[in-house]
Amino acid sequence: MAKRDYYEILNVPKNASQEDIKKAYRKQALKYHPDKNPGDKEAEEKFKEAAEAYEVLHDSDKRARYDQFGHAGVGGASGGGFGMTIEDIFSQFGDIFSDFGFGGFGGFGAGRRSSRRVNKGTNLRVKVKLNLEEIASGVKKKIKVNKYITCDVCSGTGARDGSSYNTCSTCGGTGHVTRVTQTLLGHMQSTQSCPSCDGEGKTISQKCTNCHGEGIIKANEIIGMDIPAGVAEGMQMTVAGKGNAARRGGINGDLLVLIEEEDHPDLIRDGNDLLYNLYISIAQAALGAPVEVPTINGKVKIKIDAGTQPGKILRLRGKGLPGVDRYGRGDLLVSINVWIPKSLSREEKKLLEKLSESPNFRPAPTDRDTSYFDKKSNFFN
Repeated sequence: MAKRDYYEILNVPKNASQEDIKKAYRKQALKYHPDKNPGDKEAEEKFKEAAEAYEVLHDSDKRARYDQFGHAGVGGASGGGFGMTIEDIFSQFGDIFSDFGFGGFGGFGAGRRSSRRVNKGTNLRVKVKLNLEEIASGVKKKIKVNKYITCDVCSGTGARDGSSYNTCSTCGGTGHVTRVTQTLLGHMQSTQSCPSCDGEGKTISQKCTNCHGEGIIKANEIIGMDIPAGVAEGMQMTVAGKGNAARRGGINGDLLVLIEEEDHPDLIRDGNDLLYNLYISIAQAALGAPVEVPTINGKVKIKIDAGTQPGKILRLRGKGLPGVDRYGRGDLLVSINVWIPKSLSREEKKLLEKLSESPNFRPAPTDRDTSYFDKKSNFFN
């Protein structure tokens, strides 16, 4: 079954502001909240669907990829809501539910899920330059990134050792605090992650001297990535979990790789097609001749037919770039240009003057000779 459009799910236009998206999600989450729809599987699925849409649209990077590539751009082409469970939704967006009255961590499944607040590392963005040869075949790249990594002394805990903890005095070690709110429906209980210990139920008494209790340190890391064939300028790839490490054992951010395309000395890219501007002499155009043209995989010989007119386009099928979806391959389009000498010797002038008297050298174009102007504008200006 095809996935629904995220903007349609939240009932917002594509130019909606972040505040409008948040309000729309709150409305959908309130409508389909499990506490309000106990045992209703359809409502639970709509609750998850709305969370999936919000997960993408409230993140500017994910939203940009979704706007450009659809569900495939955010890894959601085959469904599944990124594998988000009800517990994941409450853990990640608990602050949004806290004002509902029946709570982000109360009521539904309160005895089954942890209220620990999960730290999230920030995303990093890097640019990677590729030449056409690398784009044609795909390439493995290694780049050095200065980022936050997990502290190797405390293994990311932030504590000096296993005994350097105290029970949190705010929540008494439960990891959550409870409040009662008066609503139109009566007294409603809301349970939230403890702000003092981030839901861990304990605080650090003696911090790691290497990371000073943060669980992360700044360092260089060599990151390898596989870049598929057919990528283009401006495309963005995501290397999951290779962004900044999160404080004290949280979820790492992602590494966002922006593709930059280097100019080729001979070839011009047009989608998956490649364009080449070939110059031949008057004699070659009139008599015909074998010539060499560059391709991504080296030079190939082609035959110029006698009487070839300037502006003719030769198509070498399959000599272009593969599609990033691995379907099909572009062509190499060779545009013929006849080189006219800018200066002539006395002997050359006499030869041309004599040739100009021949009827064959008097212009007599046919519709076939000029029809290429109607088919394709000159892309080699």
